[in-house]
Amino acid sequence: MASLLQSRLTTDEDLLLMQEGMLIRKVRTKSWKKLRYFRLQNDGMTVWHARQAGGSAKPTFSISDVETVREGHDSELLRSLAEEFPLEQGFTIVFHGRRANLDLVANSVEEAEVWMRGLQLLVDLVASMDQQERLDQWLNDWFQRGDKNQDGRMTFQEVQRLLRLMNVEMDQEYALSLFQAADTSQSETLEGDEFVHFYKALTERAEVQELFESFSADGQKLTLLEFVDFLQEKQKETDHVSDLALEFINRYEPSESGKLRHVLSMDGFLSYLCSKDGDIFNPACLPIYQDMTQPLNHYFINSSHNTYLVKDQLYGQSSVEGYIRALKRGCRCVEVDIWDGPNGEPIVYHGHTLTSRILFKDVVATVAQYAFQTSDYPVILSLENHCSWEQQQTMAYHLTEILGEQLLSATLDGQPPIQLPSPEDLRWKILVKGKKLSTLEEDLEGEEEEEKTETELEGKEAELGMAMHPEMETELETQKLSPLRKDIKEKKFTSVLCPALSALVVYLKSVTFHNFTHSKEHYHFYEMSSFSETKAKSLVKEAGNEFVQHNAWQLSRVYPSGLRTDSSNFNPQELWNAGCQLVAMNVQTAGPEMDICDGLFRQNGGCGYVLKPDFLRDTQSSFHPERPINTFKPRLLLIQVISGQQLPKVKKTKEGSIVDPLVKVQIFGTRPDTAQQETNYVDNNGFNPHWGETLRFRVLVPELAMLRFVVKDYDWKSRDDFIGQYTLPLTCMQQGYRHIHLLSKDGTSLHPASIFVYTCLQEEEEVES
Repeated sequence: MASLLQSRLTTDEDLLLMQEGMLIRKVRTKSWKKLRYFRLQNDGMTVWHARQAGGSAKPTFSISDVETVREGHDSELLRSLAEEFPLEQGFTIVFHGRRANLDLVANSVEEAEVWMRGLQLLVDLVASMDQQERLDQWLNDWFQRGDKNQDGRMTFQEVQRLLRLMNVEMDQEYALSLFQAADTSQSETLEGDEFVHFYKALTERAEVQELFESFSADGQKLTLLEFVDFLQEKQKETDHVSDLALEFINRYEPSESGKLRHVLSMDGFLSYLCSKDGDIFNPACLPIYQDMTQPLNHYFINSSHNTYLVKDQLYGQSSVEGYIRALKRGCRCVEVDIWDGPNGEPIVYHGHTLTSRILFKDVVATVAQYAFQTSDYPVILSLENHCSWEQQQTMAYHLTEILGEQLLSATLDGQPPIQLPSPEDLRWKILVKGKKLSTLEEDLEGEEEEEKTETELEGKEAELGMAMHPEMETELETQKLSPLRKDIKEKKFTSVLCPALSALVVYLKSVTFHNFTHSKEHYHFYEMSSFSETKAKSLVKEAGNEFVQHNAWQLSRVYPSGLRTDSSNFNPQELWNAGCQLVAMNVQTAGPEMDICDGLFRQNGGCGYVLKPDFLRDTQSSFHPERPINTFKPRLLLIQVISGQQLPKVKKTKEGSIVDPLVKVQIFGTRPDTAQQETNYVDNNGFNPHWGETLRFRVLVPELAMLRFVVKDYDWKSRDDFIGQYTLPLTCMQQGYRHIHLLSKDGTSLHPASIFVYTCLQEEEEVES
């Protein structure tokens, strides 16, 4: 199990020092700052800590859980302690998912740099591992856990304990026979390579072997023609299948002679099935594959609600970390609630609650830094402005000065637009959504008139050839103001909106929704309304088709009910069905609703924009999200749930207990399509459970259907416990024999946990015939 990681652990100076261990201060709050002894374990994959060197240690984190390492000056908490600890000695460990950051302060700049460099090196090594290397590392982790006395070998008693940790309940005699077969040294213990042989015997895939042999004439290999047959018949591949088969053989066949002979062994076949090409998610949908040149209102846009909150809506912490996490996970619309703050500086928090407060200028600086790290496409700042005139001017100043060229403050070509620009037109731009004093046309007319007046004034000054009297200057300045701008100037003390801030709203003017007829008659395509989830859901039910037509020409934003003080979420699918583009989610809260949201935006490069189906982009569309029956031909979705692999334990279970897994398959789509079914549970087997059950679903609108697989631990006394899930658009599903690589509640990988399925989507008539 030697690897690049193992060689680095014995040669890299930073990693060697980290393995010796260091005293580092762990910082939770301004008042909780305690010294702990941190040490990188010899496996190079886990960091443990103790109260002191030589003390009782416990695991702190795994390298595979770390997303990145930040310097101290990037941490809100460490910046607030800058007078107590030099920022150069601080660093922050950022984890995948929603786990809180870990802020640390070393005893010197040099020690901080050792840990920052070393941790980042390990994170990069883990990220670059291929499928086999990840499996080797996973096995190494289990070997370390099973080798209780850390002597580099495992007795049969240690192996028995390890099997229970791995969710395996096995007859003792059979387990002993596998152990003895792997013990080639006959030492009555298993060392590294022997443990690998034991694991391979343990994980033999009888169902895959049977599938392989059904297409192989000799049961030993798949010839090129046999593999082509499999890809066409079972995997539903249609384009250049011979070339594809050759490509897969070259990519997944471990034997060089097999590659030369254009054949695929059982190991190569399994490797293909476990790869991205054998994944249920179509790899063609992973990069940006959609047309990005259509108007903004033609896209679903990944949106965040109350982005500044990292917990609940009443007492939760406000933090720029909320913006960092939202933007890095692909959100393209973030919300900012701004109120008057001390010293003339606007602040951001959830008004009239006990949530903490952060400076508006810090939020803007964070957005400027992280806006385009995940996606090049435009970011929308949804401003909820509660500030006085003076502090609105400060807001406008910060937006202009901090964002600079990133800020879109005028139409793209200076001309009155006839439709919203596209994501492609707006790449690298940040747009402000908010209230506006005038229409876009009036703004442009005012600018033209102002330019004309300035030209005339310059001519008059040239004719006069001398300095003007102050009174004349004042008179000419008054002439310079267009009627609109004079009107704005006169309204300074009566209007609640500052012109400087109003001017920064270009394509996304917020307006109050009255009804669909009123919007058609009085509003423009660059004006948009926000709806509470309650209001939006009632519109879907009462006037679904009108809502679809409305969203074909104007943007709509939907936000969670104010009663969701726990930051829970609603099902976004109901609003996507009506074409609502900006369905804002509490992204800090994991759950099925966020799984659906993450599933939709997993496609198209994770860029935060997904093109709506054509029937949601047509202003004359007859589509009704509640009653689509007359418009579409029904299809039958068959899902055979075959088996599971290396399912993790439910965290709250005891060491000796084994899970009883079942698989629930859910479809979220239009009302007639929404359904769920589940398999029976398999008793006491989380390692390689076999279900072999086929579930059938009738689907009318596959373009709007989300498919969610949930693995649960059956509990006859209470609610089944969550093990893992995976959610994807039905349009991105690959048919055939596919693996589904499970994710945690937080959306992080549970590698190597997976389920093996067969899927088929066909016209209902085909099934009947």
